[in-house]
Amino acid sequence: MLLALPLSVVAAAPALAAPAAPVGAVAEATTGDTVPAAVHVELPRPTGPYAVGKEDLHLVDQGRPDPWVPSAGPRQLMVSMYYPAHTGTGGPAPYLTDAAARMLLDGKLPGNSIPTGAVSGTRTWAESGARPRGGHYPLLVLSPGFTMPRATLTGLAEDLTSRGYVVALVDHTYENTGTTFPDGRTLPCVMCGRVKDREDAKRVDESRAKDVSFVIDRLTDRPHPAWRYARLIDRDRIGMAGHSAGGAAAVPTMVGDDRIRAGVNLDGTMDYPVPETGIGGKPFLMIDHQTSDGDDPSWSTSWGRLDGWKRWLGFAGTNHGSFTDLPLFFEALGISQGPETTMSGLRAADLTRRYVGAFFDLQLKGLDRPLLDGPAAAYPEVRFHS
Repeated sequence: MLLALPLSVVAAAPALAAPAAPVGAVAEATTGDTVPAAVHVELPRPTGPYAVGKEDLHLVDQGRPDPWVPSAGPRQLMVSMYYPAHTGTGGPAPYLTDAAARMLLDGKLPGNSIPTGAVSGTRTWAESGARPRGGHYPLLVLSPGFTMPRATLTGLAEDLTSRGYVVALVDHTYENTGTTFPDGRTLPCVMCGRVKDREDAKRVDESRAKDVSFVIDRLTDRPHPAWRYARLIDRDRIGMAGHSAGGAAAVPTMVGDDRIRAGVNLDGTMDYPVPETGIGGKPFLMIDHQTSDGDDPSWSTSWGRLDGWKRWLGFAGTNHGSFTDLPLFFEALGISQGPETTMSGLRAADLTRRYVGAFFDLQLKGLDRPLLDGPAAAYPEVRFHS
């Protein structure tokens, strides 16, 4: 069974792919004809001291028509809010709705025999409706890859929250496969297959920047924020991270929104390059996968223009999807990700969490994080670019 770019973007839009990723790289993954009878995926346990609460928000931007489906009216977004919580005060948080999981599987694998529950039944660690802990926490906005539902960054969102952050995980409507709204509608990925070149990809990045700034507007509004626990957010400490197109969108978002103090790009081609004038001295972390094809030229160009604290890391043995929850599903389903992908899903999740968490701890909390100073013997897969 061919997994034609499992939940990734390369086949649909090479310009949005990972740096130097060959077409099909998460890519030419295949499995046998038999799907395991009982598939159970469990996300890695969060590593921080806090329990994790979760609530979903439906936000409507009355001042902006939907950029992809104007007939739909104003831009509408679904956002999952993760926050430090008291243990055992909520119920299990679902990974995806059944409708979204089915749309995701059928859209990527027509005629597949993978049961819906293999995705929607994923074990998460967040608790829906949990009682929040007191305090003020930095806000991190996470943006998923093009075509990929926000749920694919759940593991990272839960871990960052457990370390003492409020996390807003955004679905970019009509760019993700399956966005479920409170009225029961699950919307398709209208833009899948329509992004043909770098100019199209740049438009996606710019649209996502508007989405993220709007989310921040609504979360930090006074006196009527959109979220009932908005008091938890420290409005002076805001960062953004994303995977693929979501990581690429961090650049235009940071350029256009002074509130965002630090950004992370996980394996996203910078179709909106860092301007020649830089990004205002803001710190930026870039992490890419390692293949035999060399570096993405857009990264090399943007790297030289970054004008603040910066790091460019590469994880050996990974592919474009390694920075998400996807490898955990591949391994549970017996799907091969290709001979160059030698890092397990658990190891990839661990490294991603460690380095992204260390970056935000340093930049938004002022905590010393020697992990970012250079190569570490405990993590030989991590390469520091000079």
